[in-house]
Amino acid sequence: MFDEVPSALAEARERGWRLVALSNIDRDLIEASMTRIGVPFEAAIVASEVGSYKPAHGHWRAFYESTGANPERHVHVAQSHHHDITPAHELGIRSVWINRLGERAEPAPTREQPDLSGLADVLDELVPR
Repeated sequence: MFDEVPSALAEARERGWRLVALSNIDRDLIEASMTRIGVPFEAAIVASEVGSYKPAHGHWRAFYESTGANPERHVHVAQSHHHDITPAHELGIRSVWINRLGERAEPAPTREQPDLSGLADVLDELVPR
């Protein structure tokens, strides 16, 4: 885990952002990761339970069905361009690419950051209250 992750996610949550993990790993592994981060998540959508692996769109369909989230207020934050940013773009979802390696890829995310520092500010800017 990267040092800024717990504080960045805690600040986003304190500002009212709901955290949901969309993951290709099994339930036990994502639960262990979320516990290690130490910030409560609302839910986790995992491939083995939705029968779909990102970049397929099954995770996002399951997310909207299970949470009732408003697509206009959803921002997808992720490190994997291929598995997350590309499908978010295809679905018309705002995205923040955590590009720790300084890679180049298309399509462009809504925003790009080298790490999660300042994430809450970016989210609030993308979806004003």
